[in-house]
Amino acid sequence: MSKLFSPLKIKDLTLKNRIVMSPMCQYSAIDGFANDWHYVHYVSRAVGGSAVVIQEATAVVPEGRISYADLGIWKDEHIDEFKKITTSIEKYSAIPGIQLAHAGRKSSCDLANNGGAQIKEGPHAWETVAPSAIPFLPTDIPPTALYEDGIKEVAKAFKEATIRSIKAGYKVIEIHAAHGYLIHEFFSPLTNTRTDNYGGSFENRVRILFDIIDEILPLMTDDLSLWVRISATDWVEGGWDLPQSIELSKLLKEKGVDVIDVSTGGLVSDAKIPVGKNYQVPFADGIKQASGLITGAVGLFTEAPHMEELLETEKCDLIFIGRKLLKDPYFPINAARELGDTDITPDQYGRRH
Repeated sequence: MSKLFSPLKIKDLTLKNRIVMSPMCQYSAIDGFANDWHYVHYVSRAVGGSAVVIQEATAVVPEGRISYADLGIWKDEHIDEFKKITTSIEKYSAIPGIQLAHAGRKSSCDLANNGGAQIKEGPHAWETVAPSAIPFLPTDIPPTALYEDGIKEVAKAFKEATIRSIKAGYKVIEIHAAHGYLIHEFFSPLTNTRTDNYGGSFENRVRILFDIIDEILPLMTDDLSLWVRISATDWVEGGWDLPQSIELSKLLKEKGVDVIDVSTGGLVSDAKIPVGKNYQVPFADGIKQASGLITGAVGLFTEAPHMEELLETEKCDLIFIGRKLLKDPYFPINAARELGDTDITPDQYGRRH
């Protein structure tokens, strides 16, 4: 059996292989509600053989959405539509996951297909918040710096969203602390110039994440798993970097987080990112070796032998796939055949040969 299609046990959950569908925004919701598009999109990837299907960034409060068309889980009324999705994901032998998010200063934006610029007025605009009043782009309306009470409210919103996520049937809860959104904004000295308990030192800058984790961990039974996505570097001198990411990962492991999902960038608009094959792998590798935390790598993975090599050489434990699964929902089925593993094609598709 290949490493890519070997199981991985995390607490009482067993991942049938090492392929995880990475969260990718669909910009197709109204008032945060899932609909038929989301159902077909996510369930098809379960049918296609992914071990874990992680739902796109799902806002814990309305003002935490990137755009007005983002999914949300800030009210109980959202639960029923999500339950339909998770039930079917499990029916097809995958584990349903959800990425809980707050976009911070990068919220109140137009849809990506429309350019994604900040919406400054009208029904699809709202006040943005951040650790400090520093806009993402010079032309953006500066965000409002959160008071400490506001930070505590954000942590409680993540707790309430987790409670709803569990009721909706999600087994993996991933905290979005990457890509320049609110939690990442606290991490980096480039966007956090605070002088209180949430700014300055490394311990203070990561405090918001641990406030959130402290709210969530008591809810995590053995059949649930807590993951965190980070950007391991800002790709900018003086920003968040790999040594700080390693230190954070060690603390997350001690705290009880099960998996770290390692991406990079997204904090500032002018970062020079050397996008290419394996460009993020050294960060996942460095974190895995230094912390011993179960580590996922992500970024332009398209070929099964390449993924197998990363796992065999212990650069990571999980392969997070995004764009490839947008192009081919059934990539895991084809990858298993390519690597000579047991055919995982659903019986209904048996005549495809």
